[in-house]
Amino acid sequence: MARSTPFLGVFGRFGRSESLRTLDKALRAVDLHPNLVPEAVKLTVVSLLMDAHGENPREPDYRHAAELVGYVALGADAFAVANGDDAAGDAERRIEAALADEESLDAKLILLALHSNIVHPAVKEAWQLESD
Repeated sequence: MARSTPFLGVFGRFGRSESLRTLDKALRAVDLHPNLVPEAVKLTVVSLLMDAHGENPREPDYRHAAELVGYVALGADAFAVANGDDAAGDAERRIEAALADEESLDAKLILLALHSNIVHPAVKEAWQLESD
C-alpha cells in the first residue's frame, strides 16, 4: 500500500508541508532551532513517525521525537536548562531503552542523528554512541 508523502511542500511549490511545519514547531518547543537540523533529517524523522504511527502522526508524536532529537543535538546540560531536569531524565531513559532495543523508533532516531552528525560530542561520549 502506498502511503501519502508529507514531502510535496518541501520544494516550495505548494508551501511547506503540514508535517514538516509541525516538526519544526516541536523542535522549537524543545529549544532546538529547526535550521540546525538538516532538511533530510527532518524528512526522515517524519517518515519514521509515519511508519510508527500511521499516515497522520499526532502532534504529541512529533513532540516526543523532537525531545529525543533535541537532547542528543543540544547535549544534556543545554537540554536540561531549556526543558528541565525531568525532561532530560526522560530523554536519558529513552536512550537507555533504545540501546537495549535497536529496532525501536527511538533507536532509529538516535541512529539518524548519528549518521547526520548532529549528536553533541558530550552525548556521544557519555553514551558511547557510534555508528557503523
